[in-house]
Amino acid sequence: METEFCRVERRDHLMVVTLSRPDRLNALHPPANAELGRVFDEFAADDDLWLAVVTGDGRGFSAGNDLRHQAEGGERVPMPQGFGGLTSRWDLTKPVIAAVNGIAMGGGFEIALACDLIIASERAVFALPEPKVGLAALAGGLQRLSRQIGSKRALGMILTGRHVTADEGYRLGFVNEVVPHDELMDRTLGWAEQILACSPLSIRASKDVVYRSLDTASLRESMEHPYDSVRRLVASDDFVEGPRAFAEKRPPQWKGR
Repeated sequence: METEFCRVERRDHLMVVTLSRPDRLNALHPPANAELGRVFDEFAADDDLWLAVVTGDGRGFSAGNDLRHQAEGGERVPMPQGFGGLTSRWDLTKPVIAAVNGIAMGGGFEIALACDLIIASERAVFALPEPKVGLAALAGGLQRLSRQIGSKRALGMILTGRHVTADEGYRLGFVNEVVPHDELMDRTLGWAEQILACSPLSIRASKDVVYRSLDTASLRESMEHPYDSVRRLVASDDFVEGPRAFAEKRPPQWKGR
């Protein structure tokens, strides 16, 4: 699909999405959010795409909601899949990695939190500064950050709106790795290669069970729940291919079905 506010690149089973409004630090307005919603709709529906990486063009990952657009009376349209096409996408079992190259503020941070891994440049800065402008992080930031790092640590960021460096984000627990700025994409693609070496249906089932289990108070109930993603895994060709390749001492040839 043709895009105006992001660049989309396919690399075999990988899709790389680069947010591209660098003149506004990749702050997103409704047309950009709608476009990203379509991009990730196509990613979810394409059986040959197994993993996505999201990053930003220029100095920022995303400065969040484009308040200038809003203040100038710009259109406001529904975002059924949430900010950046990701924050309210509840049924995506394919993994998404955020490669945070700079500022990730407000909705930009919420996009990163909605991803499954965050690889951060040493220059990355994170914040939920909405209270400073009379708003609140209602695209999942309040809920996801507290679940990922605990309520006290999360509220220490949320109630102050303070900026957090990549190193502190790693210590707090929402960043997986901090890397030299010039190595960000190479290191992120290294994580991607490790994921793509695994069975895509095993990866989807694993992600699905982890997140759904977080919504279930009972450990026993979460373990006995009949997950559709697990049923698809067990019924797949890849469920046979993995053990066969191991026995034959060769790399598996995953089909994703």
